[in-house]
Amino acid sequence: MLHLVIFIPFLFALIIPLLRTKLSNIHLGWFVLAVPVLLFTYFISFLEKMIQGEKIHSTLNWIPSLDINFVFVIDGLSMLFSLLITGIGSLVVLYSIFYLNKKENLGHFYFYLLLFMGAMLGVVLSDNIFVLYMFWEFTSISSFLLIGFWFHREKSRYGALKSMLITVFGGLALFASFLLMSITTGSTSIREIILNSEAIINSNYFVLILILFLLGAFTKSAQFPFHTWLPDAMEAPTPVSAYLHSATMVKAGIYLVARFFLVFQGEQLFAIIVSVFGIVTLAWGSFMAVRQTDLKGILAFSTISQLGMIMAMLGFGAGYENKVAIVAAVFHIFNHATFKGSLFMVAGIIDHETGTRDIRRLGGLYTFMPITATLAFFGTFSMAGFPLPVFNGFLSKEMFFKAAILDNVLDISILIPILAVIGSIFTFVYSMILFFKPFTGKENMLDRQPHEAPIGLLVSPAILVSFIIIIGLLPNIISEPILAPAVSAINGEIPLINIHFWHGFTNIPIWMSFTVVVIGTLLFRYRDKWTPFYNVFPGRWSAANVYDYLVNNTFTFAKSVTSFFMTGSIRNYLSIILGFLIGTLAVTIYITDGFAVSYDDLAPITWPVAFTGITMVFASIATIFMKNRIAAILVLGVVGYGLSILFVFFKAPDLALTQLIIETVTVALFLLCFYHLPDLTKTKESLSRKTLNIVISLSAGFIVTIIAIASHSFKKFDAISEYFIETSVSLGGGHNIVNVILVDMRGLDTLFEITVLGIAALAIISMIKLRKKEEVDS
Repeated sequence: MLHLVIFIPFLFALIIPLLRTKLSNIHLGWFVLAVPVLLFTYFISFLEKMIQGEKIHSTLNWIPSLDINFVFVIDGLSMLFSLLITGIGSLVVLYSIFYLNKKENLGHFYFYLLLFMGAMLGVVLSDNIFVLYMFWEFTSISSFLLIGFWFHREKSRYGALKSMLITVFGGLALFASFLLMSITTGSTSIREIILNSEAIINSNYFVLILILFLLGAFTKSAQFPFHTWLPDAMEAPTPVSAYLHSATMVKAGIYLVARFFLVFQGEQLFAIIVSVFGIVTLAWGSFMAVRQTDLKGILAFSTISQLGMIMAMLGFGAGYENKVAIVAAVFHIFNHATFKGSLFMVAGIIDHETGTRDIRRLGGLYTFMPITATLAFFGTFSMAGFPLPVFNGFLSKEMFFKAAILDNVLDISILIPILAVIGSIFTFVYSMILFFKPFTGKENMLDRQPHEAPIGLLVSPAILVSFIIIIGLLPNIISEPILAPAVSAINGEIPLINIHFWHGFTNIPIWMSFTVVVIGTLLFRYRDKWTPFYNVFPGRWSAANVYDYLVNNTFTFAKSVTSFFMTGSIRNYLSIILGFLIGTLAVTIYITDGFAVSYDDLAPITWPVAFTGITMVFASIATIFMKNRIAAILVLGVVGYGLSILFVFFKAPDLALTQLIIETVTVALFLLCFYHLPDLTKTKESLSRKTLNIVISLSAGFIVTIIAIASHSFKKFDAISEYFIETSVSLGGGHNIVNVILVDMRGLDTLFEITVLGIAALAIISMIKLRKKEEVDS
């Protein structure tokens, strides 16, 4: 059942094109909404089992020979993320029904959204590392499509490509880490890798495994300095931003670190890297959020900041007795999804009703949009961690402060809390900007008269805000069913969680919160005095500029390299290919000591065989002296047909027939192509070109001869031919071994070869038709 549940979004996505044509008068989102709602209901039915510490397993064999199978597990951590993916997903689909016009390409939108939802569920539920990686890359591809949904906008295309390049780069690093983990532990199961974590810790590849692993996690979760893709991803439609950047994609890296926490727990290097990068990301993201003038831009950098906070907490709890850190991280994952999801939706409502997200043009909206303003109030003040019991963000932020105080990374225990406070101060500042600039103050001139959003747009953020208030007032209602199982899945310990709002004035975190509120209020009040500093720092050394510099120079270098050898000359291309092939094969033979000469089991050479071979040699030499290309091709055909005769002499009639067909087709194709090229008599070559041609020709012939001799004489592995001889009848039901290999043993390979040829044929037909159409139009 679990397998079906995970693949439901993919299966339903395939139905979307059919529904789109049948349901032109009804918003497609109403039918898509059933998918996340049903999935959310399914996952929430396991809460009781999670409380009891049970796990749900499901296995479906895929590639058992490589130990790559669909093994899905529901435990406390995967349950938390599955509820967020499907729960927030349900609200996002409901929101998008009223946000997106039916004139939009809704079929594509919901197709991409369902692909992404299924990919995220695959990531958080997979126990096999390579299946997890497959879904991991699916999230990159589907998010690329979602971010670039409005592909007619240059910024959308830029943001989509940027996110793809950075996250796929991290994904490749993660894949390399998984390969090393699998080799080191001898397993592809996450559970077994955790049990054999000592093998990884004691491995010579430990540092490499860790760095590659964290590269994958940091790029996906927008940790400094890989955060630059996330602000540009705001070009996606607001429902996409609310989904990707509150509960799903950006939290995939957080999930990864949490899932493999037990592998690296206790290792100081892991704790240091995760803590330092997390706390720096918190401070930098919150600092950069203040300078933004777009509502979604502020939310983008606030997401970076909040992700840094969660990552830092995971680092705090990794190598030290800091049990509150993991609880705080899990609690804030939940809280962040509630207030950030609601704020993205509020930003979308403002854009939808006013036509702009620029805070410089917004003001006084509280009068026209009181409900939206109320929702924004609870979202922003919860994100700011304002010390009132109705804001769930304050509770997890207090726990974060406590975890920062207990941390002692590299004996810089003073610096960590200071950075935590600094990051929280700027968090408070941008939260106040996010609320007060649009909703209070002077009414600015807008292109349209603002008014309250329709109820359909308000339902989803209102539900999320209700969670903010309920969890703020009654935080322990989620402690036993959600937080405790998730914490247990991360660090292996079942915690006794009891969250309170007030701990007295002797509690240091409350004074840190008061400091944040006081200094944050002053900075917000007098921001015009100090924000010009942004004109100086970071300046041209911002992460976005560094990214553009690297990518543009990479493309420039690639273009220059390509221009060097892409000259339009077929002869140059063939020379490069043969030169590379000769060098690679020669080096390989030399390194592996692969050349040997053996005269065993050679077939006798008869006069007909010798005559045929001599004829082939003379024909190949004759092509050198031909002055006409067509004559050269026909003479070269003698070599191919002579090879067919040799197959007959050596009792391989099936190979002879195959060679005859191939040679006939090849000669025909060559004649068709070379008919349009000039005669050889019109081609003049310099002495250096002739010398190069001779060297390449002799080298190619020599290396092929060497390989042919070595392949017969040097047997590094047992010949696979014996297997085919023994099993062709029992497995393939045929005595013609070659046919059995092509049809049965390599049936899929043959099928895909035919498919490739078919696709190529369709492409050629399309290009011919396009050319004819252009000729007619001209």
